[in-house]
Amino acid sequence: MKQTGIANFAGKRIWVIGASSGIGEACAKAFINQGAKVALSSRRVERLNAIAEHAKLAQTLVIPLDVTNRDQLTQGYQALLKTWGGLDLLLFVSGIYVPLRADDFEINIAEQTIEANLLGPMRAVALALPEMLKAHSGHIAIVGSVAGYSGLPKALAYGPSKAGIINFCETLYYDLLPQGISVHMISPGFVATEATAQNDFEMPALITTEEAAKEILSGIQRGEFDIHFPKRFSGFLKFLRILPYPLYFWIVRRFVKI
Repeated sequence: MKQTGIANFAGKRIWVIGASSGIGEACAKAFINQGAKVALSSRRVERLNAIAEHAKLAQTLVIPLDVTNRDQLTQGYQALLKTWGGLDLLLFVSGIYVPLRADDFEINIAEQTIEANLLGPMRAVALALPEMLKAHSGHIAIVGSVAGYSGLPKALAYGPSKAGIINFCETLYYDLLPQGISVHMISPGFVATEATAQNDFEMPALITTEEAAKEILSGIQRGEFDIHFPKRFSGFLKFLRILPYPLYFWIVRRFVKI
C-alpha cells in the first residue's frame, strides 16, 4: 500500500501554521499561487495580513495564534471548519531555534523549544485527526530538520525536538496509512531564514526558502513520506547516522568547524 499525494493544489483547503516568515511563508505563497485556499497562522498577524493581501478574495483565512496555547489552536481550527467545512492538508512549519551547547545549557530555553517544536505540532495534529479519520482522507505534513537525525553541535535542545518529530511522523504514518491519510515528514537542511541567521558558522548547501518550498510542494504532490533536502547534504547526514559512534563522532569533529 502506498500513500497518495495531492496532484493539484487548486481549491484544496490548506492550513499553514508558521506562515509569517521563512519556509512557512514561502510555502503559503506557493499554495496561493497554485489556487489553494490557505489558512495562515502564526503569532505575527501583520505579516499574515501582508501575505493575504496578495491573494484573491476569500482565498485566505488569517488565524493568528501561538502554537504553545492549546485554546488558541482549538479556536483557530474551529474557525477554519466553520468557514471551509474541512481541511485537506495541515502543514506545520512553526518552530524555534536557539543555539545551545552543554557548557551554556539553559533549561528554560530547552523547555520552550520542546513546547513549540514537538508539542506544538502534536496539538495541531490532535485537532485535525478526528475529521480526517471520519473522511478517511487528508494530509498531515510536519517540518522537522536533518538536525533530528543524530546529535549535532549547538543543537542540544533543537536536535532532540526534531528527533521527536521524526519518531512522531513515523508512528503517524504506520497508524494512518490504512486509514487513507497521508503523512509527510519534512527534513530540511540549512535554509536561509531568520532562525539560521543566528548561526555563526558556515552552513553547507544553504538554500533559499523558495527552493525549500518547491521541494516540499513537489514531495507532497508525489505522496512522499520522507521529504528531505537538499539531497547532497541530507543524504550525507542519513549516511552518518548508520555509522558506528566512534566513526560518526570523528567525522563530525573533523568536518563541523564550530
